Formats: sequence, C-alpha cells, structure tokens
Amino acid sequence: MAFVNPLYLVEPDWLHAHLGEVVVLDVTAMLTSKLENRALAECFEPAHIPGSHFLDVASGYGDLSAPDAVLPWTWPSADRFAATMERFGISNDTRVVIVARTPRDGIDNGTMWCTRAWWTMHHGGVDCAILNGGIERWEAEGLPMTDAPAETPAPGSFTPKADWQRGHAGRDDVLAGVESADTCLVDALAPESFDGTSAGYGPRKGHITSAINVPMGAFVTGNTARFRSDDEIEAILRDSGLLDAPRVITYCGGAIAATVDAFALALFGHDDVSVYDGSLMEWTMDAALPMTDPNPDAA
Repeated sequence: MAFVNPLYLVEPDWLHAHLGEVVVLDVTAMLTSKLENRALAECFEPAHIPGSHFLDVASGYGDLSAPDAVLPWTWPSADRFAATMERFGISNDTRVVIVARTPRDGIDNGTMWCTRAWWTMHHGGVDCAILNGGIERWEAEGLPMTDAPAETPAPGSFTPKADWQRGHAGRDDVLAGVESADTCLVDALAPESFDGTSAGYGPRKGHITSAINVPMGAFVTGNTARFRSDDEIEAILRDSGLLDAPRVITYCGGAIAATVDAFALALFGHDDVSVYDGSLMEWTMDAALPMTDPNPDAA
C-alpha cells in the first residue's frame, strides 16, 4: 500500500531543486543535561543547507514549547506558535521543509526532532514536510552545504487552525484510553523501557497500563535515519493493529519519540491520532495513574 500522504516526506534531489521556493528549518539537536541545545553554534553555523534557518525545537523551553510550563517540551499557545512561524517568514501558504542531522557522537536523533516539529506545525496549519534521510543523506548525495548565514526573512502572517490542538492529548485523555476498547495507547520507547528492565523516565518504570510497544526506531533504517518504505511501514502499523484502531494516542518520555509513530500513521492518513504531551515525565509522577512494570525487581 502506497503512502496516502507522500508529500509529508521529500527527497534530497527535490529539495535541492526547490531551494528558494520553500522555507528550510534545521532542527538539529545537541542537548546538554540542562536541556539546552548547543547545535546552533556547533552544527548549524559551521555547515548547513543553503538558505536554511535554525529552529530550536530541542531545548526544553525552545521555539515550539511553552516558555512558562512546568514540564519541558509542552505544547505552546496558539499565539506563541503563530509568532514563531511569523518570525521565520512563514505564512499560511508557505511550504516548509524540516531537516536535521541524524545520530552520531554528541548529536541527538534528528528524526524524532523533525517529527516533533512537523507534528506541531502540521496541526497548526503549516504546509510542511520532512527531508527523508536528513542532512547526512543530503551530504552523501553531494549536495551543497554552506557556512553563510541566511538572510533574515521578512515577517510572515500566520493564523493557526482553529482545531490545532487536535494532535495533542492530555492526561485525562490517556486515562480514559486505558479503559477504552476504541483507543490504542502506543509506547514509542525502546523495549527495555517498556518492559521495565531499564530505569525509564521518572520515579516509576515500565509502561502505561494497556499500552502496546512500537519503538520509534522500527520506522527508520540506515545511518541516515531514512524512513522505511511504504510497504515496510504499513506492515509494522498493520501487524500492531494501529491502522485499524479507531483512535491512537502515542507517548514516550517527553512527547518527542512518540511523534515518529504518530507521523508514520499520518503518512497512511489515519485521522484520529494524538500525542500525549506530558508523556511519562508527567504520568510517572502520580502514583494513582496506572502503570505496568513487567520487571519490578530490575534495577
């Protein structure tokens, strides 16, 4: 089965041919223990795709997060989101391509930061896509990089969609989903987090009760973190029951990796998918919320 929404991904040759017609946002992440992103100075300024701009999605209270929230990476207000889009020259009719570097020493997984940016922007009403394979694939295909700063864009004029919170789920949505036959909860973390053999996120380990495990890494392949083929992704989603689930809520540690699973579903046109904003950072803090730990004796 072919992707229902193939334009959510673009290939390096397409982007190269359309530079100057789209806004390119680089969301590369190099997080410190204080959740500060060092990628602007250490990755972007030395070498980036010509004309691209650096969007700090990864900092805990970065460009696409609420600055005054209790938890990092909290979904921003509509006003803050609109102001950020306008600052980068984005209007409602602007085409945007999101790019990032893929994992290596010191650099975080670019795929999940691309999908986090895409998830927020797509639901806000931005016509956006992700560069398939990231900057490493761009470079591997011999396409140009530069250290020249991009010109400051003219401000855009952006109005978020009225239902832009549709891609966002809260704690109460998840709690209702635990008991609902119509909702599939999906843990996008590694199996060792899901089964409680690793420490996990927060004071409790394991997974939200009734969730299934579909690790985000299942959807990408190779050193460039390129998304798998449509047939391969469809098989993963169908075998896990997600394509047929009436409603899907994905989660992870902080609502970043969860957006990879959500993005995969969006490629196939599933129209009732949301990401739990607080994820395990919020859920594990409340002992009254149900969790399952298959390995309670593991360190």
